[in-house]
Amino acid sequence: MSHLLHRRRSALLAGVAAVALGLSACASGSGTTGTSSAPATTSASSTVDPKAPVTITWWTGQSAEAETILEGLAKEYMGLHPNITIKVAPGASTTDELKQKIAAGFVADNYPDLSYAFGSWATELGMSGKTLDLTAAVADPAVKWEEIPEAARKTAMVENRVIGAPALVDNLGLIYNKKVFDAAGVAYPSHDWSWDDFRAAAKKLTDSSKGIYGTAYSVSGSEDTTWHLWPQLWQNGGSILSADQKSATFNSDAGVKALDFWRAMAIDDKSVYLDQTDEKYPPLLYDGKVAMILGGPWLLYDLKDRKVSYGATRLPGTSGDHQTVSGPDVWVAFDHQDAARAKATTDFLLWLTSAPIDEKWNLAFGNLPLRSSERDSAAFATWAKDFAPGAQVFFDNLQNAKTPRPTVEGYTEMSKYVGEAISKVLQGQADSKSALDSAAAKSADALS
Repeated sequence: MSHLLHRRRSALLAGVAAVALGLSACASGSGTTGTSSAPATTSASSTVDPKAPVTITWWTGQSAEAETILEGLAKEYMGLHPNITIKVAPGASTTDELKQKIAAGFVADNYPDLSYAFGSWATELGMSGKTLDLTAAVADPAVKWEEIPEAARKTAMVENRVIGAPALVDNLGLIYNKKVFDAAGVAYPSHDWSWDDFRAAAKKLTDSSKGIYGTAYSVSGSEDTTWHLWPQLWQNGGSILSADQKSATFNSDAGVKALDFWRAMAIDDKSVYLDQTDEKYPPLLYDGKVAMILGGPWLLYDLKDRKVSYGATRLPGTSGDHQTVSGPDVWVAFDHQDAARAKATTDFLLWLTSAPIDEKWNLAFGNLPLRSSERDSAAFATWAKDFAPGAQVFFDNLQNAKTPRPTVEGYTEMSKYVGEAISKVLQGQADSKSALDSAAAKSADALS
């Protein structure tokens, strides 16, 4: 599983489930977020000698194959800007270790100018006092910031400050194994399926004598457990947090209804494979032991590589609402109190996330494109063909990612409690209402 999409997924689950490191407490205090860095990237940039040598450090957080692509892009940029030197490195042995490395770097004053970060880290990094403020830079009409999905743009914002740019976007859809459906004589999922349709099909597809389940759900208690519940919460009219984002509201009637749905499938229907690891259920789909899963574009590479006869569509809906959840990751730009480095970092980041260059990165590597304008490119056509049928489905499904996951500092801890609650309910150890109420109560301190 060397491909970025699979490596990223494993790291995402570990990174989001980890206990927060308290990056703001690790900051030395020598920099101030936003105000100190804004002149370096905006008005004061005119005072920077455009030909003076500048060196910046970029931690990509990627595996070898992806790292090679990004090193090539850095080399291309340096060829266009001979005075700029970009030192490129993964930054850590796994992506989820980056946050700890960055925190340690704050203390030792040895942190990068640009780093990959999971979206769930955004608030902690943004509150560290060490990030650049790119708000004015992305407001330039030439940047075409609005081409990037709204949920991804919001993930790169902390307290109305833009601290970086989206690095990768994704979303959850429904992926199914056609051979399992054909063998059971069940019609393939339609674009307009409801959750009742999903449940009915899962019951028909489950065959205990053959060890086949209609669907699957992670019960590891990680973010993979948690974020699979959010689409139904939103479709039912609920929200994760209150309007001021200081208290949990996922334990509303909408949340209980969403969790009760999965409890009924797991306990009453016995149509759900409960994965204790987060890692088993996609391979079981490939092998025909699970008929359909809620998954994302990070699975497209394996589906193609394993030659799985599959289909994909948007999530089942509630009263016609097919809202999904997105998990964007971010390139975070850091402040070193150096106008030249700030300008070099900002200019490189805007170049890296422009449509022509993103085609050489995300589309070339099988990820969803960052920008809507890329759909008209030859690279997009090649990508959609190479990773059909799921590629176009997941790109179109970005429009159903209407609500961003919270990036407040307490989300990581709250997610752990929600994941634990879901796991208990699906394994028959608690009822939905009491489990979610308990998770909300445990989250109070983290969110206050």
